Amino acid sequence: MLSFVNLHFDDPLLNMATVLVAGILGGEIFARFRLPKVTGWIATGILLRWVSLPGMDTSVDPLCLDRFLPYMHFVLGFIAFTVGATLYFASLRNTGKRIGLLLLGEILITPAIVAAMLYYLGPLVPGGEVMTSHPAFVLATIAIAGAPGTTVLVIQEARSRGILTRTLLAAIGLIDMVAVAGFVFITTILGDKAGWPHALQSVVVQFVVTFVIGGGCGVAAIALTRTMVSPAFLGPTIVAAILGAWGLAAGFGTSGGILACTFAGIVVTNLRHDLVRSGEAYLQTISGALFALFYTFAGMRLDFGLVPQAAGLVALYFFARLVGKCVSAFTAMSLAGVTDNVRGYLGISLLPHGGVAVGLILLVTADTAGFSEEVRTLVNTVGLSALAINQLLGPSATRFALERSGEARKDRARLLDFLQEHRITVGLTGNDREKTIRELTAQLYATSKMKLPQEEFIERVMARDAEHSTCLGKGLMIPHAILDEDEGQGIRGVLGISPEGLPFETPDGRLVHAVLLLATPEAERSRHLQVLSAFATAITRDANLVEQLYHARSAAHAYEVLHADKHTDINYFLEDAADQAGLRPT
Repeated sequence: MLSFVNLHFDDPLLNMATVLVAGILGGEIFARFRLPKVTGWIATGILLRWVSLPGMDTSVDPLCLDRFLPYMHFVLGFIAFTVGATLYFASLRNTGKRIGLLLLGEILITPAIVAAMLYYLGPLVPGGEVMTSHPAFVLATIAIAGAPGTTVLVIQEARSRGILTRTLLAAIGLIDMVAVAGFVFITTILGDKAGWPHALQSVVVQFVVTFVIGGGCGVAAIALTRTMVSPAFLGPTIVAAILGAWGLAAGFGTSGGILACTFAGIVVTNLRHDLVRSGEAYLQTISGALFALFYTFAGMRLDFGLVPQAAGLVALYFFARLVGKCVSAFTAMSLAGVTDNVRGYLGISLLPHGGVAVGLILLVTADTAGFSEEVRTLVNTVGLSALAINQLLGPSATRFALERSGEARKDRARLLDFLQEHRITVGLTGNDREKTIRELTAQLYATSKMKLPQEEFIERVMARDAEHSTCLGKGLMIPHAILDEDEGQGIRGVLGISPEGLPFETPDGRLVHAVLLLATPEAERSRHLQVLSAFATAITRDANLVEQLYHARSAAHAYEVLHADKHTDINYFLEDAADQAGLRPT
């Protein structure tokens, strides 16, 4: 017979169920006000902290939430792996300069602005008399860190697509890696006084160890799937790689669990890209529960009771980080020559502050960090309080940036989806048709998975061009080849732009400014005709589009021209194909 004499309602699983249900409800309430669900999850967590659930009362046991750290670490690892998996090198063509300049700005400009404002203005605000160089420098490096998981969720929720979105996805994981490197460098200098050579050595050791661990786990997962693991267990194998990378990083005494999982994602996506998609698909069905619970717990770890103690410094730190992000992104994107949408809104979209920042703050507050009690208390108070504000406002800031840049709600199938930025080249030169086709074919094969041998593809394209010229006039040339039935993967192609023009033989005697090379499977002939029709119609009807496209400054600029809402006549949603082109998609 059951006894109800000693009832306990603080079981971890019951706590997780309660927090999950509360988080789901909070997210749905915020969504009804057109706010990101992640903001609702975090706000719900802060509210639950005040409620003090049984077994989760931080005023009684400040470490009670640590019981759930293994779960938090797994989700952080999954987020880091997913972010690393976005760094598919074949798809990052044309983004190297943009991302490199952004990372340079993040390591130099953002911390410089934050440190200067805290050090010089901190003592002037109420309660800021305790601000010295040590906490200012430490908080400045922590300010670099972003929130990959939050950013990815907001992008997915906004159904966003475009150059700003692409830049965010490519950069957020690397920004966290830069933050960890800067943190290790600064804390080593401030902590043991050994000088910058030893600090640099510590950074290198951290990255080498975590790369070996993460890369090793990624290679092991690939090896298992190629030898013993059936396709049904590809997803669980990826999960095991994530758990192993985090656990081994912790076992080796590094602070780089996030780095190790990021490196695992980078290795897997570049060695076997399809395996990443399988792992993501495996967790897709429960990702909502994973993230709702994770961010609600994250909210419970943020104590707004700390804010009144240093309200002036918290506000200054928040403002300094916002200014640093905006100035850094604007400067980097200006040097990269990107369009106004990216340059103007990238900084705001980088506002979210997440898991890496929390981990770095906890490292500072640990007794073994080598800092004085005053520094540890100040970093914990200001850092976590400002983090709480960033977590609440950051997702909405990112959503605002995506909306204002015009990239939200564009994640629908379009006619020219295959023409992503890495499949566009600006600056074609030469006067030899075959040489131009070979150059574009090399780009096609570098950015797309093709079964047909490259030389055979070139022969088919040249034979088609010899049979009937693919120069359509008005500066447009569309060489193409029909692939065998088993090629699959849909239509593929690359676009070459020549602002000066190529002196090929054309029907109207005009120079060729745009060369669109297409590889079309037999089953996609209908869509192939749609592409030809859309381009041919555009160059005869839209002089503005032609002028912008033929004189695009960069691949990113050409992408935005083709994918702009005002040019839907050429790049329409496939579901609207019948209305736009008089053809119905297959």
